[in-house]
Amino acid sequence: MASRDVEELLLEGSDEDLIETDNAQIATFALSLVSWMSWRSANAADAGFALGHSLGEISALVASGIMSLEDGVSLVVSRGNAMRIAADHTPGSMVALMGGSINNLDQLLTCEGLWLANLNGEGQIVVSGTLEAMENIRNVHRNFGWRRATALPVGGAFHSPLMSGAQTSLDDALSKINFQRGRFLVSSNVEGRVLDSDADWRDLLSRQMTAPVRFYDCVNSLPSTVTSTIEMAPGGVLTGLVKRIRDFSSHVITDEVRE
Repeated sequence: MASRDVEELLLEGSDEDLIETDNAQIATFALSLVSWMSWRSANAADAGFALGHSLGEISALVASGIMSLEDGVSLVVSRGNAMRIAADHTPGSMVALMGGSINNLDQLLTCEGLWLANLNGEGQIVVSGTLEAMENIRNVHRNFGWRRATALPVGGAFHSPLMSGAQTSLDDALSKINFQRGRFLVSSNVEGRVLDSDADWRDLLSRQMTAPVRFYDCVNSLPSTVTSTIEMAPGGVLTGLVKRIRDFSSHVITDEVRE
């Protein structure tokens, strides 16, 4: 496996460099874990629960101790490389749809070459699919009850069957990971619920490659005893999503590396 200078990528990488799937994943993973370690060292109390969004699920598993940092790095690199190769082989993209209802998706999901990728909350989803399907939905989204469609700057049709070409490489990488009991529980993107310590994370992370991220369900799966959330770097997108789903007191650890 080729080495990568993550510090150089974060501090000097161009937008073109960082949009590449493999680069984007290791850079995001590194930032999230650095911010987690910083927060953890400054706070006596541990987290009660954790959840991530797609790649962030691996960060959450490392933070909880279900997966070691070394295994997390290895998995993220392997996952990113596999997804880049799959995206190159089967080009696709993603579009965010806003201002519609998540209770009325059946007709939308009959569109050829289009799949639900992210269930982010009431009024916001992300669809994934072929380049033709993504161009089409940007033109006809209002016909399906969505007020706005925004193309996302991503390198492929993630969380869709177009990523199936990455499955063998991902499963091979997952077979080498040692999963163990964590310090706190993690909510699964695929299942959309908090899982106990005996959950089969190897299977869940494998399924996540082509299945939608059910972030809305993940947030709602947190027990009523959870009253606040902290989002790790980079950015604060998830905090915005969480606030629209449930009334939490939220704090964002901002990304100061690229300011």
